Amino acid sequence: MRIVFAGTPEFAVPCLRAAANKAEVVAVYTQPDRPAGRGRGLTPSPVKLEAVQRGIPVLQPENFKSALSKRALRALKPDLMVVVAYGLILPQSVLDIPLHGCWNVHASLLPRWRGAAPIQRAIEAGDSETGVCLMQMEKGLDTGPVLLAQALEIGADETGGQLHDRLSALGAQVLADALGLLRATIALPPHPQPDAGVTYAHKIDKAEARLDWMQPAVALANKVRAFNPWPVAEAQLAGERVRIHGAVAIDEAHAAVPGSVLRAGRDGIDIACGEGVLRIRVLQREGGKAITAADYLNARRDLPR
Repeated sequence: MRIVFAGTPEFAVPCLRAAANKAEVVAVYTQPDRPAGRGRGLTPSPVKLEAVQRGIPVLQPENFKSALSKRALRALKPDLMVVVAYGLILPQSVLDIPLHGCWNVHASLLPRWRGAAPIQRAIEAGDSETGVCLMQMEKGLDTGPVLLAQALEIGADETGGQLHDRLSALGAQVLADALGLLRATIALPPHPQPDAGVTYAHKIDKAEARLDWMQPAVALANKVRAFNPWPVAEAQLAGERVRIHGAVAIDEAHAAVPGSVLRAGRDGIDIACGEGVLRIRVLQREGGKAITAADYLNARRDLPR
């Protein structure tokens, strides 16, 4: 079975390994190298690094608009194309090239959280469950029928980074199961997505990381978890801008102005919110590293104890 794999970030790497273990990956498509780091040098994607290590040919077109890019894909004679967080919209003319079409591994239980940031949006919304769907791709954005799905509980304190890693591993397992069935010529029945329950996980803007103390503490705690490790929540704390890496919501009534410090101690720094209290446990000063609230308080003797 000849597979063409298309993916870019670290999330897709376990799926590439699963595909390579189940079939012949004849080529890997990934985004062109981008400037990164302090030197802004061109940096290959994690998927490209994995492909090079495995000796798999790598192609990096800007898009699939040209006839040449489509001819190159057709020349590979793929039985299947597996797409995982590739970052490019594939036109129908590309989806029609592989014998079995194109599969997509998506990190949500569709139709909830179609789009670019399903992991962070699920946590931000306070969802208790998410999962992975293997979808038969069609022209619409994550609208295709689901072939296999696996649910996963979201931990009460789980961060976006932690959930990312668990869903990445689960996605690889779901893909491996599906490839095993395909090799055994066992049909995967397509399940059309229902119209009810559609939500969109829009791409995250760094500006969203700024916390508004007028919001409920529960919403802010979810945002802190969702945006860890990127872009990391930030807020004004007693006149200083800090980044917040860890916080929990406390159900406590108060009459204080949102944003004011209610108390500070070894357990954390309690901030009045529009509803409830946000206890900051891990934070970062400008130019510094992430530290516990207790360490931060050693430098902020002005805060109420």
